[in-house]
Order: sequence, then C-alpha cells, then structure tokens
Amino acid sequence: MQYFMLIAPLFMSWAWLAGGFGSADIQSSEIFQGTPKKLELADRTYESQIRTVQLYPGFGARENEFLPAVTPLGQANLILEFDDIDQPVQRYYARIVHCNRDWTSSGLAPLEYMMEYNEVPVTDYEFSIDTTVPYVHYRLNVPPVRLPGNYVVVVYRDGNRDDIVLSRRFMVFDNRVTIARERTLIGPGRATALNQQLNFKVNYRNVEIQNPMLDVSVTIRQNMRWDNLAQEVRPAFVREDLRELEYRFFDPEQMFKGGNEFRFFDLRSVNYPGRFVASVDKNSFPYRVYIQPDRSRQHEAYSQYNDLNGQFAIENLDYRDPLAADYVEVYFTLEAEKVNGEVYVTGAFNYWNRDDVNRMEYDPAAQQYRAAILLKQGWYDYQYVVESPDVSPLHFEGSHFETENLYEIFIYHRPFNINADLLIGYVSLQENPR
Repeated sequence: MQYFMLIAPLFMSWAWLAGGFGSADIQSSEIFQGTPKKLELADRTYESQIRTVQLYPGFGARENEFLPAVTPLGQANLILEFDDIDQPVQRYYARIVHCNRDWTSSGLAPLEYMMEYNEVPVTDYEFSIDTTVPYVHYRLNVPPVRLPGNYVVVVYRDGNRDDIVLSRRFMVFDNRVTIARERTLIGPGRATALNQQLNFKVNYRNVEIQNPMLDVSVTIRQNMRWDNLAQEVRPAFVREDLRELEYRFFDPEQMFKGGNEFRFFDLRSVNYPGRFVASVDKNSFPYRVYIQPDRSRQHEAYSQYNDLNGQFAIENLDYRDPLAADYVEVYFTLEAEKVNGEVYVTGAFNYWNRDDVNRMEYDPAAQQYRAAILLKQGWYDYQYVVESPDVSPLHFEGSHFETENLYEIFIYHRPFNINADLLIGYVSLQENPR
C-alpha cells in the first residue's frame, strides 16, 4: 500500500500535556442505554462496544476497503467487518432492508428483493492477538439481492430484531442508463472558481420512462460521505428526441465546496509511530496516542498531496497481523480561537456523524479544542467540521477548487409497476485526479 507525505509542515505545542485530558470518552454513536433501540436507516452503531465497522467490495485485496459500498446487481461481493470489544462471543444475525432514494424504507416485502431468507447468522469470527483491549472480530459476506437500489444491512443479537447493534448503508446498481461527463460547459460566473461542479448527460434510451423530469432523480455524493449530499438534482434540459437528460449550470447551493486535502496520521505502529503522531504513552490503559497539534488552514494557500479522501485503513506493522491491531485513545488538539458553534473531528472512521463522541471541548486558557477518541491501529484521514449558524463548516480547513475529490452520481427511477426507487445508473468520477 502506498502512503503519503504532507508537504506543508505543522507545528507543535505541548503546554496542555501537563494537565492531561483525563480518560477518553469511548462511547460510540449509540442510543442511550436503558431506552429502546430504534433502527435508523443510516450508518450507525447502537452499543458502545461495537467498533470499526467496515463495508466494502471484496475482491480479495485489502485495498478495496477504500472503495464505496456499491456493487453491480448480481455480484454478491460486499464484505461487512466489525469488532466487539466485549470479549464473549455473541450470536449475531444480519438482515437487509430495501430503501427508497431518500433512505426511507420502501415497504417492499423481503421476498420481493431478497434471493434467500432474510436472516443470516454471523458465524465467521476471530479473537484479537495479545492486545491491551481484547476484542472479537466478525466478518460477513453480505447476501445478494434481486433488485437494484439502496439497502441497509442491520446486525442484531440472538435473533432479536429489536436488539440492534449496527446498521450500514450500501447500494446495488443496474446500469440501464449511460452517464457521460461534459467538461466544456462553464458554470455561472465566479461560482466555478469557488466550487466544484459536475456537468453530465444521462442517456435513457434503454429504459421506458414516462416523465423523465419527475420519474428520474439524481443524487451526488462527495468522498463517500453522507453529510453533504446533493439530492433531488433535476435536469436542466430534457432532450426527448435523443432520450437524454442534461445536468448543468447547477444552482450554486447544489455545487460542492472543493474543501481541502484531509489531515492524516499514521498509527500503524505503536512502537515506531509514523507521521503526525507526537508520542505514545504505554503506561496508560489503553495506550494513549497524542497527535501533533493542528492549526487552522483557513487562510493558507492550497498544498497538493495525496490523501485517502477521508477514509482509513486498519493495519498493524508491529506484528504484521490485522488481529494484533490494538485499540488506543487518540488525542486530537486544534489550536484556534473559539467559534460560535460546535467543532467535531470527523472522517469515515465515525461514519461522518457528529455527536458527543467526536465533539471537541474548548480550553480558553490554552486556546485549544480537544477531543479523545478510541481508535484501532491504522492510517486515518480526518478533518475538523464546524456546526454554527454563522461560520462555515470548513472554517478551520479552508476550501480550494484545486482539491482532489471523488464524486459518485446515482440515477434513480421509480417504475410504474414497482412502488420503490431503483438505482438504474451509477458512476464514480475523480475531480483533479493526481
């Protein structure tokens, strides 16, 4: 696997270490214990011991962990992996829920979209090897489906569908339309210098569509994240003679900010930590890992380097065995003035969710935001996101149209004979590829 080096240097300040953080909050994005669990058709964990959930295409290569959980119809090649840091082996089961384009339940019966009984036991598991935080690692080949569309795989305990432990989204497509990008069209004025815009055509000559303007819907996703989707994108022009839909001159509100290349750190080894890991404290349980303090990049010039587009890779270089990868408390620090809002550490490692687990606390004396998160050894991309009524989410990261990003275009159609949205077209595109 190729890893990457940052061009612009970052600076360190360790004044806060004397006081320390105290114990890190290792709770996950969960429903509070003692209250009934409610299934959310989204990427969630519902108990604090469920960790490092990954869903990716399984073609036999670990690099597929970086690919989106999207697969062609008829190929049962998605793999679900997760850890349970509560050591006893549990009897987990999985089922599949079909969803509409807006991730609401379609209401279809399992027999309409499943090829087999909709309950699969998770029987493939292994124990961690000599880790300070013991865990059981589970693996499941996601069963095939018979319809294209949006799906959620739900894992629950002991056959009790109300005892949910995790849910994870995936998509299955049947390319019945063709998608062609157009680079010759120019967007509205200054907007293209501040944003990244996708102009493309959709040819639907192989699909019977009565009213393309109403029956076809487009969703665009950036870097496999769910928190900034462009949904219900409508065509600018319908060419009925050519059976084409043209998408261009988008409303600036539906354009994507280019953002910045992701920050990252290399924690594949606790004995010889890599880039941007300042120190490892092995006298604590679990180990504490301190990331070099970050600063705002809002006014910095764009710096080009390769990243993982917000993803992460689990790897252990100390023992060369994934089951020896340990869990550690990772301490983040952002040196910045306080903003009117909440600041979160986000990335694929927490499904881009923003909650109490990854919300940062502000120390006014040190002028620092701080957070501590339990993470498994590996290589991690991350960024700082702001939730505020008057501050941009990218306030601390900056945004540049030169940034390299991965985009995915999803074409949905609701046929008259099926009361559900089907995914009839999919393509992934690189903006500013390296």
